[in-house]
Amino acid sequence: MNGHYVLNDPLNHNPFDDALQHDELALSGVADLGHVVEPGVIDTSHGTILYLEDVSVSFDGFRALNQLSLTIDAGELRCVIGPNGAGKTTMMDVITGKTAPDSGKVFLGQTLDLTRMNEPTIARAGIGRKFQKPTVFEQHPVWENLELAMKADKGWFATLRARLGREAQAKIEETLEVIRLESDARRLAGELSHGQKQRLEIGMLLMQKPQLLLLDEPAAGMTDEETMALATLLNRLRGSCSMMVVEHDMEFVAALAGETGRVTVMAEGHVLAHGTLEDVKRDEAVIESYLGR
Repeated sequence: MNGHYVLNDPLNHNPFDDALQHDELALSGVADLGHVVEPGVIDTSHGTILYLEDVSVSFDGFRALNQLSLTIDAGELRCVIGPNGAGKTTMMDVITGKTAPDSGKVFLGQTLDLTRMNEPTIARAGIGRKFQKPTVFEQHPVWENLELAMKADKGWFATLRARLGREAQAKIEETLEVIRLESDARRLAGELSHGQKQRLEIGMLLMQKPQLLLLDEPAAGMTDEETMALATLLNRLRGSCSMMVVEHDMEFVAALAGETGRVTVMAEGHVLAHGTLEDVKRDEAVIESYLGR
C-alpha cells in the first residue's frame, strides 16, 4: 500500500475522473490515507469493519498492548471483557487516534489506515466513542442535545439558531424513539437519571451516523433495570452499525452476547480467548486470569 487512493476503474479509463474523485476525497477530510472504492463509504467488501494486527503500545516501559490482533465484522456486536489493566481502554484509544501505537496495523474496513489519521478525521470517517461517564449538554433539553450532535458543518450556536428541515426533525424523532426518551424530549438533560443520560449520549452518537460504535463500560453505575434497558437498546441497534462493548458486568454481557455472539477476553495487552460466552467461561486460562473458580 502506497498511501494513495487507487480507485476502481472500468475498461474505459479516464485520468481526469480520477483527479476529480481525489479532489472529492480531499474535501471529505480523509484523502491520501488509504484506498477506497467510493468516497465516504467504508470498504467492508471482505466482511470486516475493524482490523488490528500485532498492535503494541508501551508507556514508560509498561506494555499496555502486546501484539494485539483482532477483527470486528461489519454489523457485529462484539463484547470485550478482561481484568483491569488488560489494555481494553488503550485499544480504544488506538482505534480512535488518541494514542499512537508503537507498532502494528489498524484499519477501518479494507482501506483506511487509522494510524495515519487524527481523532477528528477518524470520527468523521465513521467511528463514534462513548466513555464510561456520560457527556451531555446538561443545560439544554434532550431534543437540543440531539440537534447539537447532528452531523452537519455548523457550529453549535448556528445549529441552535437554524431551523430544522423535515428530514432532520424526523431523524431526531426516530432517535428519541430508539433511545426511549420521547416523553423526555423537552426536559433538561441535567434532570435525567444516570441511565437516561447514558442512552441520550448513545442517541447523540447515532445522530452522527457512525459505522462503528465503541462503548467503554456503558453499564457502569446503573441500576439493574437501567442496565437491562441499555441492553435492550443495544440489541435493537444490532446490525444497523457495528459495535464494540467493553464491559465488566457479566449479566449485561450475557444479555448482549446471547448464545451465539462472540466474546473476546483480553489480558496483559493481548487476546487471551475468543468465542461464545459459554466457550470463554469454560476456558482454563480465562478462569485463572479473570473469572476465578
